Amino acid sequence: MKKKKDYTTINFILLGVLALLLLANQVQLMSMTGVSNSIGLVSASSVMPTGVPKIYGDELGISYGDVSTNNPQLADQTIEVMANLDRTIELQGSDLERYIQIVSKISCEYCCGANSIIFPDGKAACGCAHSYAMRGIAKYLITEHGNEFSDGEILSELAKWKVLYFPGIMQDKADIMKEKGIDFSYVALGSNMYRGIEQGGSSNGGPMVGGC
Repeated sequence: MKKKKDYTTINFILLGVLALLLLANQVQLMSMTGVSNSIGLVSASSVMPTGVPKIYGDELGISYGDVSTNNPQLADQTIEVMANLDRTIELQGSDLERYIQIVSKISCEYCCGANSIIFPDGKAACGCAHSYAMRGIAKYLITEHGNEFSDGEILSELAKWKVLYFPGIMQDKADIMKEKGIDFSYVALGSNMYRGIEQGGSSNGGPMVGGC
């Protein structure tokens, strides 16, 4: 009888140990899931635009992914495609007025201190490659697809490219905007609407894509 009781006690102990091991394993799995979800959240919070811009991307043979630190040569080529539009498209009349209305709201402040990439009369106020590219896209969309893109949508496209030119600092700016409860949009992030809000942050911004 004593041996039978001993075996029963041992079985209870073994079962208890097994239960503890199963519980510990479950906790570990939950912890790993939490880490996975956290990583996914970080990835999902990235503000980098992806894919091909609607309508004009295929026409110009460019995509958002062409501008990155992974391929500086392709980035420069893509920026040059857009910059050449600024050099070759001349605006007049209502197109020029619309251009000034839109483009005066965005700057290339990480390259120069100008208030905008254009002067009030529409002439170039910043000579960096980024500014040429943004002005070029604005001119192209106004002249070729003026009825398909609203002013806000054109400004949003300029802002998307600006985010790609300065990926690190623009991500930092987006994070700070989120901390302050500011609703995200590319216009809010890339235009002059919240210019300088990221100043005093802990990050140095990281490398830019394309030259100033």
